[in-house]
Amino acid sequence: MPFDSDLMRATVETIILQLLDERAMYGYEIIKVVNERTDGAFRWKEGTLYPCLHRLEGAGVIASQWREGDFGKPRKYYALTHAGRALVKEKVAEWQSFAAAMQAVLFQPAG
Repeated sequence: MPFDSDLMRATVETIILQLLDERAMYGYEIIKVVNERTDGAFRWKEGTLYPCLHRLEGAGVIASQWREGDFGKPRKYYALTHAGRALVKEKVAEWQSFAAAMQAVLFQPAG
């Protein structure tokens, strides 16, 4: 079952930041990792990813650099900046608090 687009839109930035906290990645690699880790539940495409990458780069939380990729094909890699490293911690903590609150509302019996 596909997820509501508003729900997905609210998660994209946090997911990108978390993945880039692991290592620098190029765009298609980010899409591939997200789709694999969610076993296809998140079906990201370029239209989901690139607007957010551009927004994050404009905000100074990620930076891009062209590097030679497989078979000599240049790829644009994205990495967190110092500000991005701080932001990813905030975003993940925010998501953990939000998820805990949702769990409490949806799955705790009324008392």
